[in-house]
Amino acid sequence: MMTELEILGQAIKSAQYRNHRTMDAALHEIGVSLVQWDALRAVDRMPGASGHDLAVATFQSDQAFGTLANRLLDRGLISRASGHGRRLEHTLTPAGRTALNEGHRIAAGVLEDLFAPLEREQRTALAQILALLHH
Repeated sequence: MMTELEILGQAIKSAQYRNHRTMDAALHEIGVSLVQWDALRAVDRMPGASGHDLAVATFQSDQAFGTLANRLLDRGLISRASGHGRRLEHTLTPAGRTALNEGHRIAAGVLEDLFAPLEREQRTALAQILALLHH
């Protein structure tokens, strides 16, 4: 028999999985995956960040982010420059900025649909409750 906390954990995981699947399918329209778009968002938020910092920001290992960054580099969506020591700093290219902006447009519609069953006050309450789990 599942406990109340196991049911809650499963509900959060299920909602996240639905969000991931739906967003990934919608972003396919512009030729990027959710993981790639998330990386572009991180690079935009943290221009000049190291691969390690971007890996942490995108919930990936350093190796996984390095592989992803190489793909984004090959597609011309990001650029890398030498930083301090062996550090490689990442920035968006104009094509990366375009993909990021198109992704924001798509995400707005997807998220509106996903959260449509909730009233504005419920969305606010959910965001506040989930924020308590981040510390």
